[in-house]
Amino acid sequence: MSSPLDNPALASLTGPHARFAERHGQVLRYHPDVSTFVALPDRPDADVWSDVAALAGPGGIVPITTPHAPPADWEVVDRLDAVQLVQDGVRGVEDVEAVRLGAADVPEMLDLVERTRPGPFRPRTVEMGTYLGIRRGGALVAMAGERLHPPGWTEISAVCTDPAHRGRGLGTRLVLAVTAGIHARGDRALMHAAAANTGAIRLYESLGFRLRKRFVIAVLRVPATVPA
Repeated sequence: MSSPLDNPALASLTGPHARFAERHGQVLRYHPDVSTFVALPDRPDADVWSDVAALAGPGGIVPITTPHAPPADWEVVDRLDAVQLVQDGVRGVEDVEAVRLGAADVPEMLDLVERTRPGPFRPRTVEMGTYLGIRRGGALVAMAGERLHPPGWTEISAVCTDPAHRGRGLGTRLVLAVTAGIHARGDRALMHAAAANTGAIRLYESLGFRLRKRFVIAVLRVPATVPA
């Protein structure tokens, strides 16, 4: 039996995050204001790729994690080697300085993401789970939160710290605080990271995460004209 971690976006959108799902045929995606993830069946055929094209529209850009090649006329705009890490002895620790972030904090969250580039973050990403932040002088200087939610698991994402406040362990504290909340629900924690971000991967491994798999994110462009 396959694990929900093998196709976490699909497991999330057909499970705990079904309320965010937009569907066309066999393909699902998050509402664009929530997340960039597009979920395909494990073995996409020609009909599945037609469904992706219908969702994205002619010339649309879609990030895909399937190892199967797209149709020959689809452009590969970019490719990113990535890793999936799962908890292996991580101990969550609540943090008295960590504050729950919500809709009112989104402008600050988007500004912090723009300056630190932890990965895609949209105006409604905060709705995907619990986001925690640390403030200094009233300003949001670090945050981390929950993104994908395959059954039994919760992904920790958007771990970022303002450059002026790095080197003080704020990101580590927030990862452990988010983990504490995940464990309190009875879930297990996972993370995704760019394979080239070896410093972050070493840090997460030191906290008790272990490498589960490597995969590729392909950013594809749907042909400008799609056959009927």
